[in-house]
Amino acid sequence: MPIPFIDLQAQRARLGQPLEDAILKVVRSGAYIMGPEIAQFEKALGEFGQAPFVLSCGSGTEALQLPLMAWGVGPGDAVFCPSFTFAATAEVMPLVGASPVFVDILEDTYNLDPAKLDAAIEAVKAEGKLVPKAIIAVDLFGQPAAYPAISLVAKKHGLKLIADSAQGFGCTLNGHHPIHWADVATTSFFPAKPLGCYGDGGAVLSKDAAFHDLLVSLRVHGQAVKGDLEGRTFEHDPRYLNMRVGMNSRMDTIQAAVLLQKLTIFADEIEARNRVAARYAAGLSDVVRTPTVIEGGVSVWAQYTIETDDRDGLIAHLKAAEVPTAVYYPIPIHKQAPYAAYPTPGGLPVTEAKAGKVMSLPMHPYLTEDHQDQVIAAIRGYVLKNA
Repeated sequence: MPIPFIDLQAQRARLGQPLEDAILKVVRSGAYIMGPEIAQFEKALGEFGQAPFVLSCGSGTEALQLPLMAWGVGPGDAVFCPSFTFAATAEVMPLVGASPVFVDILEDTYNLDPAKLDAAIEAVKAEGKLVPKAIIAVDLFGQPAAYPAISLVAKKHGLKLIADSAQGFGCTLNGHHPIHWADVATTSFFPAKPLGCYGDGGAVLSKDAAFHDLLVSLRVHGQAVKGDLEGRTFEHDPRYLNMRVGMNSRMDTIQAAVLLQKLTIFADEIEARNRVAARYAAGLSDVVRTPTVIEGGVSVWAQYTIETDDRDGLIAHLKAAEVPTAVYYPIPIHKQAPYAAYPTPGGLPVTEAKAGKVMSLPMHPYLTEDHQDQVIAAIRGYVLKNA
């Protein structure tokens, strides 16, 4: 049988009838938007992710945009982020009128380099054209960024810190989830993510009740929330009292029902992903560069990404051997037309070098040893033959 890059059907089969019953329950209830499963899921996600407040929303992109809106980030403001990531990380800054400032990454983990982050902030301050406001660190490929060091930089400069865990929800560093260091953590439930739904969805994890209430308002067209109504008489539905400009970013109830079921096996799937990663490392570390996980970190392995100087040749060989691959990301964001004019203080040499070498292999909790051995054998055969 073909080797799947990601096998969502194996997961669906494992969840079985309870998953289908949960979906059908929502269909029969008629509560398709903001049904009871939404609150249940937000509570369960907060318990798993060590966060007191969780806001579900329409996508991982909107999960990043909502905190920026809540903090009033806008024109003339700078938000620092890596360029070696999916476009959504940087896209949200222009959406609120702010400027992304691209920062280089670490050689080993591909995540934001704290020293270069500090230097970039100093450079923007010295230039005086933009006001530094926030940092978005990305948990790329499923592992946590260097949050202890990054949070020190954020505090030094008085900046807000977002942990973009779109690929990394469930990852930990020294036993802590990223929200331990960040002001907020965000995630995506796109189906291919380690914790994915059957459509689009996202969430914002936070630690402050008043901030969470503001997010609740912004999620639904700036509707009035509890704090807005103090000292105010409004006899009608508060959804029709709009206190600020917001957006429509509600998660569908069916997606919450799906995610509630997936959460029941998520911890086990993370363990399985780490077993797959360990087998890859054992079989490949002497022929290609295999991933390095930050000390004290546990990755959820959204992707298993290797490096090779002969990427095109290896990809072609694997394709002929019916082994699927993908490249995340072939063109860094700062090299793409909509983002080419934004600042890159100090340059991004590591980002640009890695973009030409990385490639990702099949990775999911249900990857069989036979399939994985086929992948390993195909890579070893090509590299050793061409050494």
